[in-house]
Amino acid sequence: MIGLERAVLPGLAETLGINSYTALLSFIIAFGSVKALFNLVAGKLANRYNRRRVLLIGWAAALPVPYLLMYAQEWSWVIAANILLGINQGLAWSATVMMKIDLVGEKDRGFAMGLNEFAGYLTVGFAAFLATQIASAKGFSFYPFLPGILFSMGGLILTLLFVKDTERHVQVEAQQSKQSILKCIWKQTTFQHYNLGSVTISGFINNLNDGVIWGLLPVLLLNKQFNLSEIGLLAGVYPAVWGLGQMATGKMGDVFCKKQLITTGMLLQAIGLLLLTYASNFYMALAAMVLMGLGTALVYPNFLTVIAEHTHPQQRSESLSIFRFWRDSGYVAGALLSGFLADKFGLSVTFVFVAALTGAGGLLAHLRMCCTAKFLWKSTRCPELR
Repeated sequence: MIGLERAVLPGLAETLGINSYTALLSFIIAFGSVKALFNLVAGKLANRYNRRRVLLIGWAAALPVPYLLMYAQEWSWVIAANILLGINQGLAWSATVMMKIDLVGEKDRGFAMGLNEFAGYLTVGFAAFLATQIASAKGFSFYPFLPGILFSMGGLILTLLFVKDTERHVQVEAQQSKQSILKCIWKQTTFQHYNLGSVTISGFINNLNDGVIWGLLPVLLLNKQFNLSEIGLLAGVYPAVWGLGQMATGKMGDVFCKKQLITTGMLLQAIGLLLLTYASNFYMALAAMVLMGLGTALVYPNFLTVIAEHTHPQQRSESLSIFRFWRDSGYVAGALLSGFLADKFGLSVTFVFVAALTGAGGLLAHLRMCCTAKFLWKSTRCPELR
């Protein structure tokens, strides 16, 4: 669903008369803020009702999205579609992550998250490429969003027919868990805890730079005289590498120190953003998108498993929801910040600033996080969770 938008909405915006970067990025602000809010709501709803019901509501919210985009007569229709898409992602993707973590044990949790994120982001890349191919043949209106009907109906039907709730697994794990209950889960997950707070900050920065890529990559590449097919390929390579890479990086988190994987991933993203800023040809831009994809693949599943391994099973859904609230708030911050910087100082300054911020996030993770597995350098003993 998101992949359909990643490469073609800037083109649709032009046909609807949207010119400023800030106005263009308003759809990401709408999506990110609503998704962040419903990420937070999802944990409460999952505890009060169950995960399957949250998943069903999320997919029901997605049904009108492709029609709003197909028949959009003005930009407000796109904003409305992205509000519904934010509800869909906040509820359905949160429920999916919770249920996957519920179903697997600690030994293979990273591998399971890697599979989950692989499935999602590989198809984001596929859908981005598909949408640009349709747009190059048929234009930016109506046709690129037709596959969304199939995607949204497919998610709802699969949930109705095949998905069972996982609450029983949580109850069994809670009886066996040695984790202590967090006294203030909001503070600990947001910033206080050495690992939980660190991945929340890194997740926020990660999605901030992804929001910039989502909104401004096509504009940057058009300014560099890339054609639409090249832009579609580059827009698809980043999430495709991100998705495929998680097949390995999720499992790496089960074996190696997650701190080091997250630090390395954030620094690779920063290098990729800098390379993209100054890319003078297609192959430099391609290398930049591969680096961005690899860096994000290293961090994304391991963010989730760090949260899971440092919280009690009964608090896990709430802690995951808080993390995902802050992480996806990064989309809003990225859209607002990059829109302002791009309008005032241009695209190059915007991408360099975001690269520096991403690198700072990697250094923070290195300085603050701890781990018990030895990989590239000496491990540190984590203090007891409180």
